[in-house]
Amino acid sequence: MSIQALREEMEQLIRLHDALLELSTAKTQVLVENNVEELNRIVHKEANLVRQVTECERRRMEAIDRFLISKGFHPTPSITVTEVVRLIFRMEDKQAILQLQQELSSRLAELKKRNEHNRQLIEQSLGYLNLSLDLMIGPPDDDTVYRNPQQPGTGAYRNRFYDHRV
Repeated sequence: MSIQALREEMEQLIRLHDALLELSTAKTQVLVENNVEELNRIVHKEANLVRQVTECERRRMEAIDRFLISKGFHPTPSITVTEVVRLIFRMEDKQAILQLQQELSSRLAELKKRNEHNRQLIEQSLGYLNLSLDLMIGPPDDDTVYRNPQQPGTGAYRNRFYDHRV
C-alpha cells in the first residue's frame, strides 16, 4: 500500500511540475512583452505551486518512510528513490516507480533550463534599465562621498533630469 502512496505522490509531483513548466513558458512571453501585471500574477501562482510541491514532497518522503518501516528498515532522510526501488519485489511496481522517477527528473531538468532562460531575460532587462538610467542621470560619482558644494568641479550643478542622490 505504501508503494501505491509513493506512486500517487510522484504522479502529483509530475503534475505540479508540469504546471510550473507552463507558468515558466508564460513567464518568458510576459518578460519579453514587459507586462508587469501579468508577471506578478504568474509569480503569485508559482509561489502557490511551490508550496504545493513542498507539501507533496513531504508526503512522498512519509510514504518512503512507511515503506522502509514495513520492510524492517530504519528510515533516513538521505535515502533516494533508486535505493527504495532496490527493496521493491514486484517488477511492475519497480518499473512504475523508475518510470515516474525518470519523468520527474526530465521535468526538473526542463524547468531548470527554462528558469535559467528567464533569469537571463531578467538580467538583460535590468541591464537595459541601468543603462537607461545612466544615460538619463549620468554615471555615478565614484570619488564623491562628501565634498564642499562650493568647491569647483564637484558636479553639484550638473544638468540632470533626475537627482539620484535623493
